[in-house]
Amino acid sequence: MPSSPQHPAPAPRDVSDADAEDLALYREKFRRRLPESLDRLHGPTHGVVELPLHMAWSGMTSYDLGKPRQRMGLYRTVLHEGLHEDLPRYLNQDLLLQLWPVLRTLVGRTVRTVWEDAFPQLASLARAAA
Repeated sequence: MPSSPQHPAPAPRDVSDADAEDLALYREKFRRRLPESLDRLHGPTHGVVELPLHMAWSGMTSYDLGKPRQRMGLYRTVLHEGLHEDLPRYLNQDLLLQLWPVLRTLVGRTVRTVWEDAFPQLASLARAAA
């Protein structure tokens, strides 16, 4: 619908305000899922992990932690789709710290920022790898 005096086109500022609000809500979604500390992450370090459908709704459901690409895929999926109670069950602190320098490049910017803001040790691993 073209703009008219009755229906003016939104000003660019209005669109960016809406985008900023959407981004803030998106960030908050991931912040609410964070564990209280990385010490809470006691997930498996070996074997095959089966993810429930609420996390693996669009792809693989079974991941072999002995295979680096599958391990990275599991962590990426859990970081994006896992709920607060899923993170301690499927993520392991030591593996997360080991994988983070590469994993951070495979997750979305919002997920990366939320995790690095909450856990400075992840941000320092990123700086050390750069």
